[in-house]
Amino acid sequence: MEYRRLGKTGVKVSRICFGAGVRGPLDEDRFIRNVHQAIDLGCNFIDCADNYGRGQSEILLGKAIEGKRDDLVITSKVHTAVGPGPNDRGLSRYHIMLQVERSLRRLQTDRIDIYYLHNVDPETEPEETLRTMEDLVRQGKVRYVGASNHNAAQVVELLWTADRAHLEPIVCLQNQYNLLHRWGVEPELLSLCRRYGLGLVTYSPLAIGLLSGRFRRGELPPDSPWNESELQAALTAQTDQVIQTLSELARPRGATSAQLAIAWILHHPEVTAPIVGADRPEYIAEVFGALDIELTREERHALDEVSQWPESGLYL
Repeated sequence: MEYRRLGKTGVKVSRICFGAGVRGPLDEDRFIRNVHQAIDLGCNFIDCADNYGRGQSEILLGKAIEGKRDDLVITSKVHTAVGPGPNDRGLSRYHIMLQVERSLRRLQTDRIDIYYLHNVDPETEPEETLRTMEDLVRQGKVRYVGASNHNAAQVVELLWTADRAHLEPIVCLQNQYNLLHRWGVEPELLSLCRRYGLGLVTYSPLAIGLLSGRFRRGELPPDSPWNESELQAALTAQTDQVIQTLSELARPRGATSAQLAIAWILHHPEVTAPIVGADRPEYIAEVFGALDIELTREERHALDEVSQWPESGLYL
């Protein structure tokens, strides 16, 4: 396993982050086996959030990392609604201070290594949010602050606010990035990460399984997270071309489409780690195998061409 500094911080994380958010029912035994298998493969970076599985993902992750906690970089997030009340969401001091304690209890730990602002809260001033994060860092309950699902302008506002008020700055971003969703990251965020030394953790590298090669027009695997109508809408002509290109490039290598899709992301030096989530243990070794693949210039060009934006319009 290769390890990389998270932005300008001194902490080193594995080149693949394991995602502890699971689609569908949670199977406790399988969840814990998956986490342990990722750790056995060298992964020290595990992503979670307070709303995943309505809190169950954090509970199971806490069980899975018992006795291993000090060797891992664990993340969680705050913002998304966790109840029906008016203060059960957002980035106010009230909500953050309540949710961090709940997450710590569920995770059975005394600190969260990276605590992400899960989205933008237009009703809370950035200074209130960042001052709360500053307090949590000083209390030792949070090690580093990150921002998820923020665009370039919103990231700059957070950086400017922290600098002006002498508050704990964000050190990394988490945004969706894959061969079917490039436009949300490439126009501005990649250069922003280079300029300010921010880490970049990316989610949905396989576009909810579309880039695994298991989905084609008229074919719906029995364990699919998609239904038939959703899948047909997602499988546009360009999406099908991207899937076909991955398959054609992977075959002579003896690799899989999923491995090449992840290797394409890993090729970008701005990306610290993509988040991979495998609901089945047998898929974990496959996706981690992407670390052994170095794409040729011709392969990168072929994938860049077939997936170029703004023609790509799929939002997953």
